[in-house]
Amino acid sequence: MSDDFNMSMRKFLKQVGVTSQQAIEEAVRKAGPADGKTFKVKAVVTIEELGLEHVVDGEIEG
Repeated sequence: MSDDFNMSMRKFLKQVGVTSQQAIEEAVRKAGPADGKTFKVKAVVTIEELGLEHVVDGEIEG
C-alpha cells in the first residue's frame, strides 16, 4: 500500500475516533452521571465498493 493511502486511512480513522468520542461524551452528559454504569457499544465501518463491513462490539464502563 502506498504512503498516501496509509496517511489517508490514518486521517479517516483519527476523525472517526475523535468524533465518536465527542458524540459518546455528549450523549453521556445528556443522560446524566455514568458512574458505575456499563454501556454496550458497537462500531461499524463499511466500504461499499470493497464489500467490507467491519463490526467491533465492546463495552464502555463509567
